[in-house]
Amino acid sequence: MKKIYTLDTTLRDGAQAEKISFSVSDKLKIVKLLDELGVSYIEAGNPSSNIKDIEFFKEVVKIPLKNAKLAAFGSTRKVGLKVEDDINLIRLSQANTPVCVIFGKSWDLHVRDVLNTTLEENLLMIKESIEFLKKQGKEVIFDAEHFFDGYKNNPDYAIKVIKTAADSGADCIVLCDTNGGCFPEEVFEMTKVACGEVNVDIGIHTHNDSGLAVANSLMAVSAGAIHVQGTLNGIGERCGNANLSTIIANLQIKKGYDVLKPENLSMLTSICTAIAEISNISISGTPYVSKGAFSHKAGMHIDAVLKNPISFEHIDPKLVGNDRNFLVSEVAGKSAIMPIIKKVAPHLTKSSPEIATILDRLKELEYQGYQFEAAEASLEIEIRKALGLYEPSFIVDRLRIMIEQNSERDLNGYSSAFIKVIVGNEVAITAADSDGPVHALDLALRQSLEKFYPVLRDVRLSDYKVRVLNSEGATGAKVRVLIESTDGVDSWTTVGVSTDVIMASKKALVDSIEYRLIKEKLKLN
Repeated sequence: MKKIYTLDTTLRDGAQAEKISFSVSDKLKIVKLLDELGVSYIEAGNPSSNIKDIEFFKEVVKIPLKNAKLAAFGSTRKVGLKVEDDINLIRLSQANTPVCVIFGKSWDLHVRDVLNTTLEENLLMIKESIEFLKKQGKEVIFDAEHFFDGYKNNPDYAIKVIKTAADSGADCIVLCDTNGGCFPEEVFEMTKVACGEVNVDIGIHTHNDSGLAVANSLMAVSAGAIHVQGTLNGIGERCGNANLSTIIANLQIKKGYDVLKPENLSMLTSICTAIAEISNISISGTPYVSKGAFSHKAGMHIDAVLKNPISFEHIDPKLVGNDRNFLVSEVAGKSAIMPIIKKVAPHLTKSSPEIATILDRLKELEYQGYQFEAAEASLEIEIRKALGLYEPSFIVDRLRIMIEQNSERDLNGYSSAFIKVIVGNEVAITAADSDGPVHALDLALRQSLEKFYPVLRDVRLSDYKVRVLNSEGATGAKVRVLIESTDGVDSWTTVGVSTDVIMASKKALVDSIEYRLIKEKLKLN
């Protein structure tokens, strides 16, 4: 199998995405996760860009990497400076990483209009910068910024750029679709030309501004590229970078390339999920690794998958560490809930009389406004209740919420929650404050239970959604609350319905905690 090398740039390009802000601790966690997965290179960022990155580089070199090489990122020397006088290049060479990634201009427009220099000076900047880093004993990856736009505008000069990089000692030359505007057939043709012009490894770096980053990366590999850059969840500036998780799965499973160790491929879903948690983003809808990637809703589809999974699944979900998921809804039948019922009571079949009891219970709840399609944890709890297999771990005996507003200009207000819970023969009374009533309730509930159930210390809310079900009811309308919780490893969703948003939230919160405790009991048994 042909080897394909991967470079993850989550810590550099990914950190430039909207609403992304990694702490030093976050970055160190991501490095460990990427190394565990087995990517070839981890682009750690610019060692001189800011105080946070300077601190990060001091700490990251202490991590013993098993699979990946750490790479520092920077640019060619500045116009008019000698390499030995360019502080950024000096810091790049002193970053204690075995690899340096530097970018240089390959589009003549950028050379003239952005750098404000000559085409010849730009080539000299590339040459001298690469030679300087090679003399320091570094493996050098050269990112030919805007290569494809440059080739379309002035092909001779774009080729001169990559030839200069190759002749100067670059170990790999990466063709960058920096603006993300190219089409797959263009990337294929230009990559093929580049591969024929230089005798070093060719790589690809694409952005998703046209929704084609993954396709463009795959076409580059088809044309001869053996080095692929991206971010594991596709985060990045503007519309994001190529999603490396999708690329890895496509190349290894569909095309037969050697990208990751086979045993590491099964970590793809869990590691993407963990990095998404750190990034505070959702990966809903992401191929291969999202919860919905192998979810089935239509009754006909579910029935077919149960008979033969390949009827509606393009791969076995377990190859990437994912699971099949059957969604319960008005368009699904017994087949949809049987896998969840089997999880709770393996001995039951479609013809078992208990199934009718469960369905009647779910239909009644859906009539009240409950929706279990996106609340699998609450669904399991309701199935347990219908089968007489549910015993509450605690009882909320009393609850009081107070909301204070000091003035009309105080838009947020101040909330306090007082809660009394009963666990066996013991009672706990707890109070908590927060900016919002639901958060205060969540804090009070978990704090009151943590001394009984220490496992709850890792549980937190990761998402909260409210929907008004019958708006014609005005202020008396029912609301449905969906709460997503996580313990840092797994995520689950619960639902509550009421005419009171606090009571709906309480129901979803109680289900969330009960679900985590059920999981813990099952693990111990």
